[in-house]
Amino acid sequence: MSSTRMLVLGLLNEGPRHGYEINQLVTAGALEQWTDVKPGSVYHALAKLEAEGLAETHSEERTGDRLRRVYAITPEGRRTLRDLLRKALAAAPHSTRSDFALALRWHALLESGEARDLVAASSRALEARRAMLAAGRDAKAGLSPLADALFDNAEAHLAADVKLLEDVQRLLDG
Repeated sequence: MSSTRMLVLGLLNEGPRHGYEINQLVTAGALEQWTDVKPGSVYHALAKLEAEGLAETHSEERTGDRLRRVYAITPEGRRTLRDLLRKALAAAPHSTRSDFALALRWHALLESGEARDLVAASSRALEARRAMLAAGRDAKAGLSPLADALFDNAEAHLAADVKLLEDVQRLLDG
């Protein structure tokens, strides 16, 4: 399933929008931290959704020398959005699949100390993500109990990953 597809259809379901506005919402919400949505993928998704009849050009706006297309969701787009929501809500929120586990199997193939250094770098990056999550939670305080539940879950996953990396680091050192 495409996160970008669901996001764009969901935002269009709220009302007609142009690609730049959707990109601004993706950036402002730091959605790339939570989903596979990248700001650059929005325009491609809009074109594809329009070609599939899930979105349509609602209007065009002139801003200076540029002509912006404003898109709206179609009835078929709404049906597709509901199908995407059903699939997403029926799936587990996080996956236990990871190439990390597979890489640990052959870590000894790397140069001496390289695996330890890589795990340490991963730990630092994880701590930075925890700090960003905490800042995001503070900035979005009071959103809703659902948002709080998502933040709690993300914090628990990050804490579990920190512990795993500490354990792996200890085992690599020993």
